[in-house]
Amino acid sequence: MTYLVKPKLHHPNLPKNRLGFTRRDYEGPVSTLCAGCGHDSISAAIVQACFELDLPPHKVAKMSGIGCSSKTPTYFLGQSHGFNSVHGRMPSVATGASLANRDLIYLGVSGDGDSASIGLGQFAHCLRRGVKMVYIVENNGVYGLTKGQFSATADAGSTSKRGVGNKDQPIDLVSMALLLGATFVARGFSGDKKQLVPLIKAAISHRGVAFIDCISPCVAFNNHAGSTKSFDYVREHNDAVNAIDWIEGRDEIVADIEPGSVEDVAQHDGTVLKLRKIDADYDPTDRLAAMSYIQTHQAKGEVVTGLLYIDDAPGDLNDRMNTVDTPLNRLGEEDLCPGTSALAAINAGLR
Repeated sequence: MTYLVKPKLHHPNLPKNRLGFTRRDYEGPVSTLCAGCGHDSISAAIVQACFELDLPPHKVAKMSGIGCSSKTPTYFLGQSHGFNSVHGRMPSVATGASLANRDLIYLGVSGDGDSASIGLGQFAHCLRRGVKMVYIVENNGVYGLTKGQFSATADAGSTSKRGVGNKDQPIDLVSMALLLGATFVARGFSGDKKQLVPLIKAAISHRGVAFIDCISPCVAFNNHAGSTKSFDYVREHNDAVNAIDWIEGRDEIVADIEPGSVEDVAQHDGTVLKLRKIDADYDPTDRLAAMSYIQTHQAKGEVVTGLLYIDDAPGDLNDRMNTVDTPLNRLGEEDLCPGTSALAAINAGLR
């Protein structure tokens, strides 16, 4: 289906941004993800954010790894640069690209398997180094491409579709991001576009590394009773779907949560996901308070969403390495090889 191009014929009265682009100009090919997948909602939020920010598509570079989430860059910003790396290695590619050309906006999309398991070390070093990029993890607690095994973010006590209990403690990527020194940390919910679009716009505008953990329930493999990240289908139906390779569409689950309130979001299988939106008077500039706030409500079984922490004066990897303002990929031979006299001067200064 990815070869199917969306119709080029647009209504002449579609709203345009300051660049003359419509929202449709920021879209990509038709999505091949399961009908009702939360990942598509995140893609739509990215499209809306870039449209509202008047971003030139050629100034954006999309990075991804392996997994359902890493397929999604195909479905948005079809006129932008893109690089699909190997499993868990997206941060390394983004780091190299960012150092080579600091003028681009880097948008990395990953999953909880891609970033919290095989790519955990890559995730950690990318954040602690402050690579200037937007790092979005589409978090559903399972490996969707390999039929729903637990990922490292699955909650202890939750059960798989076969009834197997998860005994391991989950990795909370938001708490890790705060510990690692990320200068922008947020959590969103794929069903709350009203909150997610502003978060993405703020992340794109942030100077340092901006991390967003987005809860995006799997409609196919994590929707059974006993799952803490359920969204759709019962386990028996999933087995039938796997046999006939067809998934019935379901309506998307959405929520409009007031600041400071907790909302029980009912899933298709009858389970409930508790979401808390941050209080209006919450101070997102206090890193220690943010960590305490997250842990306090996590102990109550609540998932805190919103802008959790932001550094008012962030720096990025280029600042720390004192690279020149001109992107490295634009430096000529005379800049990179100034001659023997310059080398002699450097050596003399080291004696």
